[in-house]
Amino acid sequence: MAAEPVARSGTERTFVTPEGVDLRLNIGEAGQRAAAFLLDAAIIIGVLIAFTIIALLMGIGAAAGGGRQGAEIVAVIWLLVFFVLRNFYFTGFELSAAAATPGKRVMGLRVASRDGGRLKAESVFARNALRELEVFLPLSLLISRAGQGVDAWMYLLALVWAGIFVFFPLFNKDRLRAGDLVGGTWVVRTPKRKLTRDMADDGSERLAAYDFTSAQIDAYGAKELHVLETVLRQRDRNTMKAVAERIADKIDWSRTDDRDYDFLSAYYAALRGRLEQRLLMGVRRRDKHDI
Repeated sequence: MAAEPVARSGTERTFVTPEGVDLRLNIGEAGQRAAAFLLDAAIIIGVLIAFTIIALLMGIGAAAGGGRQGAEIVAVIWLLVFFVLRNFYFTGFELSAAAATPGKRVMGLRVASRDGGRLKAESVFARNALRELEVFLPLSLLISRAGQGVDAWMYLLALVWAGIFVFFPLFNKDRLRAGDLVGGTWVVRTPKRKLTRDMADDGSERLAAYDFTSAQIDAYGAKELHVLETVLRQRDRNTMKAVAERIADKIDWSRTDDRDYDFLSAYYAALRGRLEQRLLMGVRRRDKHDI
């Protein structure tokens, strides 16, 4: 069962998980997304410039016979490299664990699934395939025919086409691109994780009082670890109590006290340590359903 999003004021959104945990995230603002795209575009352009310089130094055009024919071959190769970059740069980085391009990481953003589930490859492919229609197709049309002369109406049509998609996120509350609508994704601000190690150390001090078995620790995975971390950060008493009762029931743990934070902190440290150990052995358990 996926988490259900609940709209809140401003850019904040709430997810209520099946465990009853109230998770909050913030939607990336339009300015942040634009800045991230410009940074990524600058990286792509930088790679293209470097490729062009290397091609000229290696004399690809001269090797192809020089003159106009050689220049055309260089242009074809340049367009091919540009095509590969613009189609696989965004997809490749967003399929990584960070779910973000270098530009998004600089701006503190990442791509996430709108249903609260795991970000799927088909969603990433879909959202980036639409970028070709949104931006690169009209720009490529103008650039490729600039030397041949393009009628004013075609320039206007391309600008209007690109403008509709560029400004589309400004006209919906979740700042979604057309690609986000198709892919079922949105861009959110990356949560700060500076205290993660401190939380693990804090839980390790309490772990001695809780002798969890391997089977009890293996009841959950990385997704639940992140949920538990959020619960510990928020320290809402009612939420901690509800989650502590659910975990205790799940792992068949008989609680002799009502120190919910101590119990959850100790279990967090145990689960984190277990997942890190499994990861070192090449085993990654995404959630409690991943056998």
